[in-house]
Amino acid sequence: MRIVYMGSPGYATAPLEKLIELDHKIVGVYTQPDRPAGRGKGMRESAVKKVARDFNLPIFQPTSFKNSENLKNFLSLKPDLVVIAAYGLILPKEALLIPRLGCLNIHPSLLPLHRGPSPVAFSILQGDTVTGVSLMILDEGTDSGPLIAQEEEHIRSDDTTETLTIRLFQKGSELLAKTLPDYWAGKTLQTPQIDSKATYARKLNKEDGRISWEDSAIEIWRQIKAYSTWPSSYTTWNGKTLKIIDAGPVNGDNRNEPGTVLVSNEPHHVEVQTGKGALKLKRVQLEGKNPVTVDEFVNGQPDFRTAVLTH
Repeated sequence: MRIVYMGSPGYATAPLEKLIELDHKIVGVYTQPDRPAGRGKGMRESAVKKVARDFNLPIFQPTSFKNSENLKNFLSLKPDLVVIAAYGLILPKEALLIPRLGCLNIHPSLLPLHRGPSPVAFSILQGDTVTGVSLMILDEGTDSGPLIAQEEEHIRSDDTTETLTIRLFQKGSELLAKTLPDYWAGKTLQTPQIDSKATYARKLNKEDGRISWEDSAIEIWRQIKAYSTWPSSYTTWNGKTLKIIDAGPVNGDNRNEPGTVLVSNEPHHVEVQTGKGALKLKRVQLEGKNPVTVDEFVNGQPDFRTAVLTH
């Protein structure tokens, strides 16, 4: 079986490594173009590209598939199957029709729940206790193609989008390995998704991370975990952005205005009043500074003891 793999970030290396481990014939690896990163703006290659290079696999980095030359290159690989995991580019209909066995997409949710680009963040944000990974045949819709396999995964109380995403794609790589032999033999049942049960996890933007202290402590706690990778969760203090990196909900009697900071004696126990309950701060980062424990932060910023945080 001739396989083309498409993926980009670190967690998308697991399915590629599994295909390599199983000795499948990978005729090409598609990944995002190198991009400038860091203060020096040096070019950074994707994690998937690094794995592909380590195993001397052919690497392709088109900026889109609208270019006829890019489609011609793809066609020349004569793939039987395409496996996709967080690639980042949309495949046009012409590309979807090239592999005779179609394009299999690894999606980190129990489709049709949480279709779209931010499924893991929305699972955490909404307080789901269970999510999972789906193998689906890609079509022209948004994560709407028929399913060929799914497995559930429990969401832990301390999970962030990063930790849960890594676990889901590891599970997805194992599910792919179990499913491919029957899929290759034409024995796999294809189950259409029920569109009426679909939910959509939209793309996140920077403003989503701004904390509203009128929300409950549990809602803000979920937000911090959900937005840990992007866009982070933040508030404003003394005209500067203050990121809340780690925190947890505690019971409170709501006697103070939402956003009021409450600090106990050393080692500092810091809570922020919310619309319901309080949020215990554990780790923060002030604009222009490095992340620190909340105890270190209060020692360095004594005015924080009397702060009222705002949007």
